[in-house]
Amino acid sequence: MIFITVKFLVKPEWTERFPELTADFTAATRAEPGNLWFDWSRSLENPNEFVLVEAFKDDAAAAHVQSEHFQQAMKDMVQALVETPKIINTVIDGEEWSRMGELTVE
Repeated sequence: MIFITVKFLVKPEWTERFPELTADFTAATRAEPGNLWFDWSRSLENPNEFVLVEAFKDDAAAAHVQSEHFQQAMKDMVQALVETPKIINTVIDGEEWSRMGELTVE
């Protein structure tokens, strides 16, 4: 799978509206064939930082980047951002989350 994590530093005046700004993009991406997950989180240390964790089947990420909703989101989000987002993009084996080996909850 293609595993991607992106950090978005959002302008303070956009922080509370950022989830709404990205809602259509999120829904459209989750509906894409080959999308495994597309989950947003907010930093506990910096309330203006949002983290996107996403994964695609190996051949699906290119179609995602070329999609109309991706292109529109890039145009929509730029107004709300302090800087260019930071990204980690890598290919890993599997297509789902594994259980943590160091901690077992029974």
